[in-house]
Amino acid sequence: MDPANSRLEFAATFEKSPAPGTFKEFDTRLDFDPAKPAGGRLDVTIRVASADMASADINKAIAGAEWFDFARHQQAEFHSTDIRQTPAQAGSYVARGVLTLKGVQQPVEVPFRWSEASDGVTMQGEFTVKRSPFGIGTGEWTATDVIGPEVAVKFRVRLRKAS
Repeated sequence: MDPANSRLEFAATFEKSPAPGTFKEFDTRLDFDPAKPAGGRLDVTIRVASADMASADINKAIAGAEWFDFARHQQAEFHSTDIRQTPAQAGSYVARGVLTLKGVQQPVEVPFRWSEASDGVTMQGEFTVKRSPFGIGTGEWTATDVIGPEVAVKFRVRLRKAS
């Protein structure tokens, strides 16, 4: 992965308005042949404490046990079990696998677009996860009237061929 040209963003909703953030530290490993996607493998590791919502107060809050619980759960991981081409359009795929976040494992589908260039590859996409199964927003934040039930995840990852 080329970290300088890769981005992992998320957006919750606060009182029905977007509350965006980014994970500044993550790593993506992909073993993939677009002609034979079923044999591919996608592994993503995220340093959860690198979450930044552009506010010192919010960043302090999301570090706590009710949200990401940085002290006990320092990373999140996604490991694919299957990658398939989607019939919607050329260069579109979906990686199915397991997301581990805050010690909870849930199946997740990650759709992505694949585009090759002479110096590498870009994969980008977006998907939505429900926060409650992962225990994100507990206690007074369990209700979904202030903080919405879903979080949008958007990524653009630049990959270099392994030497």
